[in-house]
Amino acid sequence: MKNDKLYIQMFSIHGLVRGKNLELGRDADTGGQVLYVVELAKHMSQLENVERIDLFTRLISGKTTSDDYAVPIEKVTEKFRIIRIRCGGLKYIRKELLWPHLDEYVDKTIKFIKRQNRIPDIFHGHYADAGYAANVLSQFFGSPFVFTGHSLGRSKFQRLKHNGMKEIDIIKKFKIDHRINVEESVLDNADLVITSTNQEIQKQYGLYQNKTVPKFQVIPPGLNLEKFYPFYHNQLPDFPRDEQLMYAQASLLEELNRFLIQPDKPLILTLCRPDKRKNISGLVKAYGEDRELQAIANLAIFAGIRKNILEMEENERGVLTDMLLLMDKYDLYGKMAIPKTHEFEHEVPELYRLTAEKKGVFVNAALTEPFGLTLIEAAACGLPLVATNDGGPQDILANLHNGTLVNPTNTEEISGAIKDILTNPEKWKQFSKNGVMNSQKYYTWEAHVKNYANCIKKLAKPGITKDFEDKLPRQPIGARLTRLNYFLITDIDNTLIGGDKKGLVKLFHILKENCKNIGFGVATGRSVDSAADILKEHDVPMPDLIISSVGTEIYYGKNLFYDPGWDAHLLNKWDREKIQKVLDRVDFLTYQEDQHQRKFKISYYMEPSKDHLTEIHDRLVRNKCRYNLVYSGDKYLDIIPYRSSKGKAIRYISYKWEIPIDHIVTCGDSGNDEEMLKGDLLGVVVGNYEKEMEPLKGLRKIYFAKNEYAFGIIEGLEHYGLLREAKQQRRKK
Repeated sequence: MKNDKLYIQMFSIHGLVRGKNLELGRDADTGGQVLYVVELAKHMSQLENVERIDLFTRLISGKTTSDDYAVPIEKVTEKFRIIRIRCGGLKYIRKELLWPHLDEYVDKTIKFIKRQNRIPDIFHGHYADAGYAANVLSQFFGSPFVFTGHSLGRSKFQRLKHNGMKEIDIIKKFKIDHRINVEESVLDNADLVITSTNQEIQKQYGLYQNKTVPKFQVIPPGLNLEKFYPFYHNQLPDFPRDEQLMYAQASLLEELNRFLIQPDKPLILTLCRPDKRKNISGLVKAYGEDRELQAIANLAIFAGIRKNILEMEENERGVLTDMLLLMDKYDLYGKMAIPKTHEFEHEVPELYRLTAEKKGVFVNAALTEPFGLTLIEAAACGLPLVATNDGGPQDILANLHNGTLVNPTNTEEISGAIKDILTNPEKWKQFSKNGVMNSQKYYTWEAHVKNYANCIKKLAKPGITKDFEDKLPRQPIGARLTRLNYFLITDIDNTLIGGDKKGLVKLFHILKENCKNIGFGVATGRSVDSAADILKEHDVPMPDLIISSVGTEIYYGKNLFYDPGWDAHLLNKWDREKIQKVLDRVDFLTYQEDQHQRKFKISYYMEPSKDHLTEIHDRLVRNKCRYNLVYSGDKYLDIIPYRSSKGKAIRYISYKWEIPIDHIVTCGDSGNDEEMLKGDLLGVVVGNYEKEMEPLKGLRKIYFAKNEYAFGIIEGLEHYGLLREAKQQRRKK
């Protein structure tokens, strides 16, 4: 069925994401990015040419988080859903700890895509972790990949080093080296990178080796002007006042008055997460060191949501502790308000308006600021700005003309800029007016989604990548695998290849005839390059998948796309260096040539003896190594991760692509095929089998063919009725 409307999958994996009452500022991972992606999805879902928007995030459940985050599918609007995928358990964890679990996230997202029988037209990843997931999915399914960084690893790395943090500590805490590598890969594969400002492209993405590879598009974020309306609307006699907003304003006044001796003074407001780069301490110092400024105005710092500082993460705890110590150092009691919480939906807009009514100013003194969404929120409400001269604020103030840029490390410059606005009523009035008028001109959601939609329409081809039934084998491998009902996976040497070539020709005629229902794969001890070469040499079409190096690697399609999910699965308790060290001086083992060694396979030549395998097991067990041994041909010994084997790799493929395990026929001839023939798989032993296969006779679901090589494979397919089932499926279609 053809469909010309767009289906977009967005990814924002970390943080706390829900459709309403966002807990912005609760921690370092729940800030402007969360607000942006939710608002973008909401407004995009209102477009006529959009069929559906799905925003993918992480499913979280626990005593410290709302039950909202444990709902697998949240319907936000008629065409916008939040999809929560579980990975890395249920506990809420910071984004730096999510990296090892992202392949699990990808695998479960693939299952979701298959179950809904619909491939998106666009994969859009927000931040590096979601960029990784969207990139892998894009390569599987062939739909374009769009990326928005929000912040970047190289910039953060430079900033932390400049602030005196050691490189080894940065890597340990923030996994910054891995993040940068992912971002380089993302840039190498992205069809489009969306940024908020030109400064992002030049100063932040400009630090990357792949900075010239993708196409960039600057699209400033939008703003909900119905929520962030000018302060003077409240003063109009016929302006309808919402009861919730009036309650929010009253609550804010009560909270501020709790801290301030002279609450009627103008207010210096900042609103940000308790993050070191937000430079809260710099603003407090600027205020604390300027007695004149203290006499003119009060300072209000809304630094996220907190209950007990001692229970917060180290970064947030340190920032808030420094803030309290500086408050005490400069004796700012009665002049400085530090509320513990704020509610985004109603209180934040009223906070901006309340500050504007007091003829105050909004300050963003961040050391680095990729964009600065709070700046345009404050501007739309009529607040003049003092903002850092780093990053996005440069573009924002160039558009708004409603404030002053300052060096965030110069406290005198910060306090001077604030005083200049507060003591000059005409300047305050002009800045206030400019902010309101220009925010409506440059930063509406209508303009943002229009630009965004125009960009992605050029990338996507609605109606082409929609339905699995329209897919052909030559098209993206993910689209093909998600619609297959059956699979044939066979060993290469002396199973698929060997004997009469007529059998090979007949087998591939059968597979071609049934290609829409039966997939074709090989599982071999060879490396992927060696496997591809031998298949080409014998005119075997490139399989849908290759399980190579004794089940330790999985590749897909003619482009041999590597499966990182299986890679992540094998890493658990695999210590290659330790195993090699344990076996280094065993005199009956000879380390094979480098071309036979792989990341997850250590290969030896071993002199045949019934006692040798026992000794190898004994040495490895005594040294607490986790492993699998594969011995074949009375000569070859492979040591692989305990989670790996050709059979386990096949079961992983069955799980990932939701192909029933009893719909997979496996074929082999020797001992290193044994494990992939057992269990619920439909095993076939070809007629030219090795004597070591004799013990398998009589086992359930293992068929010993009378014919040899490819003819034996065909016999096995007929025995299990796969060809009959495929024929019935063709008739139904």
